[in-house]
Amino acid sequence: MRTRRSLLDLDDLAANELNEVFARAAAFERERPEKRLAGVACVNLFFEPSTRTFTSFNLAELRLGGEVVNLAPKDLSYLNKGETIEDTVITLSAMGIGVLVVRHPEEGFPASVAMHFDGHVVNAGDGTHAHPTQALLDLYTLIEQFGSLHSRSVAIVGDVVHSRVARSLLAGLKRLGANVRLVGPEVFVPEHYAESAVAVERDLDRVLPDVDAVLLLRIQRERFSGTPVSDEEYIARYRLDAPRLAKLRDTAIVMHPGPYNRGIELDESVLRFPGWLYTRQVMHGVSVRMAVIDLLVNGSA
Repeated sequence: MRTRRSLLDLDDLAANELNEVFARAAAFERERPEKRLAGVACVNLFFEPSTRTFTSFNLAELRLGGEVVNLAPKDLSYLNKGETIEDTVITLSAMGIGVLVVRHPEEGFPASVAMHFDGHVVNAGDGTHAHPTQALLDLYTLIEQFGSLHSRSVAIVGDVVHSRVARSLLAGLKRLGANVRLVGPEVFVPEHYAESAVAVERDLDRVLPDVDAVLLLRIQRERFSGTPVSDEEYIARYRLDAPRLAKLRDTAIVMHPGPYNRGIELDESVLRFPGWLYTRQVMHGVSVRMAVIDLLVNGSA
């Protein structure tokens, strides 16, 4: 078993390290850092398509001065020539790769990679399991807006059961003392979530006046077959639109991890809403991922 630190989910970070990631991200946004990854080779290995996460990891590594290599699945011997993923990872280690960023549709795949890799593995999303850096940038955006999240009320709306973002974000929100309300139909928000000390709600209109933040989720059709909820039913009960925005407090914000589907979980009025913070989330994605990689490679300040 390898011993270098990795980020596979949020529980790999202690409470003080969460705050350190946020402080380091803020510092990187104020001033471009020196080349803190000089001489460190970084490989980005994405088995699923990505725009925001892939690009922001690339920018994060480059801005820290890392040597960046992007590998597509078609480039891998273990998929095309019978090599095992363990052998591929051992080969990358032998080349001196320091950081390996992995996205994969299989839950636990980055953790399996980390068992055989001499460097640092960062989970960029594995199945419906976890997406720790997206959760961190969402938490950072909330903290930027509200300061402490203690006792703040956050509604996560939509396809929670298939969302790796929701799973990691839920863990982070609870650690930081927020009150979380999961909103959606039974098929997307099963009742067992209530056992995790969060509220499960079916009526979005009743929830909206009482929350500080709404985080919308995309229906992840690629992760299930059939149509458990019709678009018409979902839009009627859970789409955020102008009448529902009017129910929010003046200070409330709306977020989305992306990609968002116009006309399904939100309409055009949300994109004009003053509290729509999607672009802030995307911007913070680069600095937060810089902070994560810097922490893993260079340790605490």
